[in-house]
Formats: sequence, C-alpha cells, structure tokens
Amino acid sequence: MKKINSFCFEGKRVLIRVDFNVPLNSTLEVSDTSRIIAALPTIKKVVNDGGKAIVMSHLGRPENKYEECFSMKHVLSDLKGLVKAPVFFSNDCIGENPKSVISKMPNSSILLLENLRFYPEEKKADYDFAKKLSELGDFFINDAFGVAHRKHASNAILPKFFNNRSCFGFLLSSEINQLNKVLLSQKRPVTAIIGGAKISGKIEVIQNLIQHVDNLIIGGGMAYTFIKALGGDVGSSILEKDKVLLATKILSDAKLYGVNLLLPVDSVNAKAAKNNATIKISKINKIDAEHMGLDVGPESVLRFTNVISSSKTIVWNGPMGVFEIDAFSKGTVGVAKAVASATNNGAFSIVGGGDSISAIKRFNFESNISYISTGGGAMLKYLEGSVLPAISAIQD
Repeated sequence: MKKINSFCFEGKRVLIRVDFNVPLNSTLEVSDTSRIIAALPTIKKVVNDGGKAIVMSHLGRPENKYEECFSMKHVLSDLKGLVKAPVFFSNDCIGENPKSVISKMPNSSILLLENLRFYPEEKKADYDFAKKLSELGDFFINDAFGVAHRKHASNAILPKFFNNRSCFGFLLSSEINQLNKVLLSQKRPVTAIIGGAKISGKIEVIQNLIQHVDNLIIGGGMAYTFIKALGGDVGSSILEKDKVLLATKILSDAKLYGVNLLLPVDSVNAKAAKNNATIKISKINKIDAEHMGLDVGPESVLRFTNVISSSKTIVWNGPMGVFEIDAFSKGTVGVAKAVASATNNGAFSIVGGGDSISAIKRFNFESNISYISTGGGAMLKYLEGSVLPAISAIQD
C-alpha cells in the first residue's frame, strides 16, 4: 500500500475520515483540541498540495438523528483557528448540500461535514450510505485511529469505492508504527501496565500481552478480582465474580510464559468514593467488609516503580484508582511519575485510553511520554492481536 506522501492531491476532492470526537463543555465549546491538532498534518498535506480536504467525523452518541448538542459546527471555530486555509461547513454529510459546497469552494480549502452518526446507517456499516459518501470525493484517506476497531460505513466500507485511491493518514500510520514498537520490541524489558475498573473489556489484550511482555502490572478496580482469585478478602470493592476463574487462568498463563505479573500488595480504602471520606490503608487481601478499595497503596506504588524504572519499553492503559478524586489519585500519580522518569532515562513509553491520558495531562506528565495514542479501544484491540476493520479495509 502506498504512503500518503506518494500522492499529490492537486485538484482532487479528498475525503478524510478523522476522529473529531472531542470533549465539549457546558456551553458546547471544545475543551480539548488534541484530536483536532493530531489530524492537522494530514489535512494540511491535502491543502498544501492544492486539493479540497473534505473532513468527516462523528461526535458523541446521538440517537441516529440530528441533535444540536452533537453538531460538528461546535468544532468549526477551533478548526478555523488552527489552520490558515478557508474552512467551510455543510449541514449534511451526504447529498446535495455538501456536493454544492464542494463545487463552489476553491482548491486548498477545507470542508467540515456534519456528524456522520446522525445517520443510523453509519454504525450499521451500510453499503449504500458509504456509496453516497464516496460521491463526495476522488480519493479517501483514513486518519481516524480512534474508531479503527469499529466496522462502520465511513471507515470499513468506504474504501471499497476507491480501489487504489486510498491510504492511511499520517496519524493512523504513526499509531500503527508506535504500537508495533511494543509488540515487536527488541528493547527489553517490556512492561505493560493495565488498570481500570473491570477485566471484562481487557481480557484479550491481557492474554495477548502475556506473550510479548516481560512484566505485567495490574492495577485499578480489576485488581480486586485477581486478589479474590487468590483467596483474598476484598471487602465491598468492585468485583467481577464471573471473572474469578478467568483471573486464575491469567495468573497461570503468566507463569507459563515466564511473565512477572505484579498485583498490588496494599490498598487505599474507604466506605465511599468521596474526598472527605475516612481513609484506611490495608493489605489488599485483607480489606474489611464495609470498606472498598479505591486506589493502590504506597507499597504497591514502590513495587511498581521499581519494575517500571528498569523497563526499556512501557505501555500503559487504565488508571490505578479513582484518580479523579484527589484522595485516591496517589497510585495513578505514582505510576505516571515512574513512567515519565523511565522515559526521561531512555525508555520508550506509550499511553492510551481516555482515563490514562486524562491523568497524564492532569498531572502534567504529557511532555515526558514518548507517544500518546489517540484511541484507547483501538489501541487495546491492536495490542490484543485483532485485525482492525478500518485498517484491513485499506490494506486488503
């Protein structure tokens, strides 16, 4: 498959699937432009070549119809402020309105289409909907890694209409390259840090990472299911009872592959997840019945830090506790510090997932991470060895 730099888009209408699913505040203003900025190199390539960049995305989770709060027009002013080219807007993503705007706009300009998910056909990967989208462009670029694991019309079906006239954008190509550094890394030891509330959504990635890493650190709410599997008392902590046997198997598989699997040894507990709650620190396998574990304890942070500091490749997805509440943020901060320090000492680090990225930004470690992935779910799917629909659609 050809790279984006192999093409010149002069005079071409270029459909670009981006991930502008950005957070909006209470007044519907963009509160974090990171995803817009990440897509700019691809958009600017088309504009600088003299083509028309036709940008499409989804925003939020509309109920298959127009909803004012999810209109892409809320992203328009930020996009205009980040580029020098003229930027237009279409109040639809298919049909005569965008066609009319495209025909009138000059080369080296940008058109932002309305939210793809205002049509239920988008998520249904509808062939006819993809065909209508294809009528807007001469070329297709996919630069939306954040939804690469979804089989939707705009990313998995649309390439069928472009044959050899499609490619990955700079961002999507970069995501693949960076994740391959983890899976194919020769810089060892390789350490994976997996956190978050539940094992459920991360079963496959944990099982696949066990075959690639030297160390696997488990934190967050999911850790209590592992502790229960080992016979511990976890009080009223979050617990997936139906995943206890699976946790036991994962522990066994880690031994089989010679992976150093680290679980927390202590826990920061309270009766409720509140800043003013009375905190009690205990061994993680000896939590009182009326308490719940809400963060990993200081001994765990020290144990994790020792492993992270000696690592050469690090991948992190998921916080160590309820980091949004200051009283239970120390575990996540401790791990973030360790990853940042290891990176500054020459390790390659990649962080993905909304909560992990939020923590990195909140505690100002963003500049100390080698690579921040734009797609948490897609990152996990790629790391678990899955073929991502949007990627295979262009590679095939």
